Amino acid sequence: MSVEGRTIVLAGATSAAGLAVAEALIAAGARVVATGRSAERLASLAEAGAQVEVSDATDLTDMTALAARLGDVDGVISLVGGWRGGGGLAGQTDEDFAALLPALQAVRECSRAFDAALGASDAGRFAVVSSTAVERPLAGGANYAAMKAACEAWTRAVAQGFAKSARDAEEPLRAASTVFRAKGALDPAALARAVVALWDQDATELNDRVITL
Repeated sequence: MSVEGRTIVLAGATSAAGLAVAEALIAAGARVVATGRSAERLASLAEAGAQVEVSDATDLTDMTALAARLGDVDGVISLVGGWRGGGGLAGQTDEDFAALLPALQAVRECSRAFDAALGASDAGRFAVVSSTAVERPLAGGANYAAMKAACEAWTRAVAQGFAKSARDAEEPLRAASTVFRAKGALDPAALARAVVALWDQDATELNDRVITL
């Protein structure tokens, strides 16, 4: 298999990581659809050759409409993230928690909106970016670790859904849901390589797998 010729949606792609992933996928021959809430912040992705869509990855209506417009989709990578922390457990404010919540919302809405398309692809891939903080959460990063853990749990549920659908249809598993865990600060180049490699491996090797970058 190869990513060449496939349509990949990068949800919340207006970060340095989003640009790196888009450039790597385009260089490998993929069609990249990059979403973001700001046309201005999407400009660099358009210059890189991505199809840009001003659309909110945390909004199910937006994502469902985008899925309908695109039709066939082979991959969705949720890149909505951010960091808030510090101050020990007492410093884990409601404001910081609310600021981190869009990461989970994007995972939920994107996976739901594109579930049928990914299941119909001969190599559907869904992936999220998490952190090794979930393995050893600290008091000063409790909000962040809890949100990443929730994102991982949802992504694993997506994996179970893919596996169940294949079993029920008595067909080989073709779709995979994967978690990328970053050690410390996310390395955009490492993430880009890992995303491209999702189409170099069989779904059975990737589904419900955690890959440390």
